[in-house]
Amino acid sequence: MTFREAQIGDIEQIQIVRNSVIENTLSDPSLVSDKDCIQFITQKGKGWVCEIDQQIVGFSIVDLEGHNIWALFIKPEFEKQGIGKRLHNIMLDWYFEQTRSPVWLGTSPKTRAEMFYRKAGWREVGTHGKSEVKFEMTFESWVHLKKH
Repeated sequence: MTFREAQIGDIEQIQIVRNSVIENTLSDPSLVSDKDCIQFITQKGKGWVCEIDQQIVGFSIVDLEGHNIWALFIKPEFEKQGIGKRLHNIMLDWYFEQTRSPVWLGTSPKTRAEMFYRKAGWREVGTHGKSEVKFEMTFESWVHLKKH
């Protein structure tokens, strides 16, 4: 299991992971283009991948401009192995090294993702879009969580 920064050459496999998930699926896969992914990992923020046997099985991307977690997805058959938590922590460590601004994300209610973020210490701050739960993480909360 290898964790590293995402590269442009990873986009094809990142898209495979994104479209393999069972929860928080895209109604239209073309809504997240390769161009979008490239822009987020090279200009707006940064991304990370987890590889097993040279195959990307999970990834995370944070948008430093929008102060938003743009993506954190794991192939279903690789869930519950700590990959999401590790990608989450790498991403938030990097984010808070760049800025002290709070970071937010939206996720569908009543999903394992919602429970993952609650367990990870994110604070619900309202709704996002049509029906997503909006969460926020502050620098102070992250520092406190890392100590415990």
